This record gives sequence, structure tokens and C-alpha cells, in this order.
Amino acid sequence: MVKLLKVIIFSALLLAAIFFIRRVNAVECDLSINPSNLSQNDLNEYISKCQVILNNLQQTAATLSQQKQYIDTQITLTLAQIQETEQKIIQTQKEIDILGSRIEGLDTSLNTLSTLLINRVVQSYKQRSISLFSLIFDSNSASELLEKIKYIKTARDDNQKLLVQVQEAKSNFEEQKNLREEKKTELNQLNETLTVQQQSLTAQKLQKQKLLDETNNDEATFQRLLAQAKAQLASFGRFVQSQGGASLLSNQTVCDDWGCYYNQRDSQWGNNSLNGTGYTLASDGCLITSMAMIYTHYGYRNVTPQTINNNPQNFASYYPAYLNRTITANGVMSTRISSSIDNELSAGRPVVVGIGYNGCNHSDGYYADHFVVLTSGSNGNYKMNDPFIPNGHNISFSDHYSSICEIDKVSM
Repeated sequence: MVKLLKVIIFSALLLAAIFFIRRVNAVECDLSINPSNLSQNDLNEYISKCQVILNNLQQTAATLSQQKQYIDTQITLTLAQIQETEQKIIQTQKEIDILGSRIEGLDTSLNTLSTLLINRVVQSYKQRSISLFSLIFDSNSASELLEKIKYIKTARDDNQKLLVQVQEAKSNFEEQKNLREEKKTELNQLNETLTVQQQSLTAQKLQKQKLLDETNNDEATFQRLLAQAKAQLASFGRFVQSQGGASLLSNQTVCDDWGCYYNQRDSQWGNNSLNGTGYTLASDGCLITSMAMIYTHYGYRNVTPQTINNNPQNFASYYPAYLNRTITANGVMSTRISSSIDNELSAGRPVVVGIGYNGCNHSDGYYADHFVVLTSGSNGNYKMNDPFIPNGHNISFSDHYSSICEIDKVSM
């Protein structure tokens, strides 16, 4: 008997331990876990743990394997967030249904009480002319008179109570209706959030495939592309430092027959993060801003630097602050293609040029320090839209720069 009891206790402890281990594992950011199998509390903790890992990977991802792990963690986190949102949608819909039933009951109760109150009011109106003298005259005894007086007083008290009940029922009815409207608004917001999350999930899966395509799933190729991207961003940083920093500016946008001039340091978007990275449009958005100006020249005046920045697919999967040569803005695709300046300008087509502020031969490679848009001119005498210089609209190129390191026409 004692031996059997020990076996039972041991088995219970073992089951408890297994449950505890599963519980601990469930709240770790394990990419093999299906978020749909987690409870609401576990899901919240799971999302929190994945976010911490994602933040760490974003800072340390230096190999192709780590970059793939970063994207996989992004996908896992988004799947968990989708599951969380779907659970909230189900719960909110249940609350709306319960409120609907409650409102229906209150509506019935309010109608019943209102009808009863109206009948009481009508009855009281009919009895309004009864005087004390009439009561005395029509009563056969003192006890009968007291009963009639007591009845009238009770009826009046009941009417007063009924009026209070009607008012309370009406107040509850309105309160529940307002609460249901709030829940409906909340449900709409959750559905919108779910749509954004599902779109993000699709984009992240595409980003992973793009990473494999861009790097041929090869570490050496990844490292070469990564070095190139880092070198370009470092060049931008050197240029901004040479100019005394990227302080914000106001009222920079100018639109005319050519298109729109934008400044990367404009307070409308200057402080915005460059594709969610540690860079900003003000300090490193010269190429994005130049491309936005090109879009407006070709008639897409609803495109701004932020429009391009809003699409993660416009940036390299191996370095999220590096702008791809082919991008999309408001559904319109464009590609930068190496070209010559004068042929393009003579045909009325602006070009994006990368300039070397101190020459084009940098120790880390051949990279432009800054990008501007050449809008007109020939033989070295060019007008430009400079996205960094304050009010850099239609100004002389040679007054500010000399070395051109990269020349691109934009095909749409």
C-alpha cells in the first residue's frame, strides 16, 4: 500500500514537472511553436520574448545566417501578433453580441415599463377631480375612508417608483448602446490592424525570398553586398558631418512645371526613421528624396520621400537602410540605370547623380557621398535640385560640387 502511494505521488510530481516544462517552453520565443496553440497570457509573453530577440538580432546580424534568423523571427513575431489580434476580434465580437442581447432585453423592459407608466398616468388623470369631501361623502365608514386615502397615496408612490424605474431603464439602455458602439469601433480598428499585420507577414516572406535571391544564399555574396551598403551609408554620414549636421528645415517644398523640389531635412519627414533603422531621412535620405523628385517630374506628384520610405520592399533585405535600384512608390515602379548626363538632359529627362564631396576614390570603395538631381544644362554647366542644401531648388551644380561619381537615368 505504501509502495503504491509512493508511485502515485511520484507520477503526480512527474506530470506536474512535464506541465511546468511545457509552460516554460511555451513562453520562450521558439520558432517551432505554433502561436495558435498558446493561451492569451502565454501569447502576450511569447510576443514580448520574440520582440526582445528581434531587437538584439537587428543590432548584431552580421552574417547571412543571422539575417535569415532575423527575418524568421520577424515572421514568427508577426504570426503571434496576428493570433493575438484574432483572439481580440473573437472576444470583442462576443462582447458585442452579449451587449446586443442585453440591449434587446432592456428595450423590451423599457417598453413594458413605459406602457405601464402611461396607463398609470391616464388612470391618475381620470381620478384627478376626486376631493377629500367626495371621499368623505362616498365612504360609509371611517375605516373605508382611511382605506381609500391609503390607496390613493400608495398609487401615487407606486407611480413615482415606476417613473424612477423607467428613467433608470432608459439610462441603462443608452449606456449599453454607447458601449456597444465603442466595441464596434474597437472591432473595426482590430480588423484594420489585422489587415496591416497580414500585409506585413506577406512582405516579410517576400523579403526572405528576396534575401536568398539577392545573395544566391551565399555568405560571400552577402558580405560583399553588406560591405557595399555600409560603405554608402558611411559616405552619407561623412557628407552630413562635413556640412555641419542635418538640422531640420521648414517650408522647403516647391512645385512648378518641372515637378516638385523636396528637401530631405524638411520637418515634414526629416526626423522619420529610414525604413525603421537608426538612420533618418534628414541625415541619410538624399537618394530617397532625389528619387521622389524624379517621380514628381513624371507626373506622380503624390509621391514624397516618405512615400518611398513607407515601402520596406524598396530597401535591401541584407541592409534595411540601403535603397534598391528598383523601387515602387504608390504602385509605380522605377529603376536607376547607369547613363550619361547630356543625352538625358537634352531629351528632357533628369538624371540622379552621386557626387564625391572630396573625390570619388574612398578607402572603402567607389561610393558617392551625396545624391542630387540634375534638371537641365550641358557640358558641365548644370542646374540641380539638391535635397540637402536649404532651398536647394534649381541652383547651379558647379557652385557647390565638382566630382561626379555615379550617373543614373530613371526608367519608369
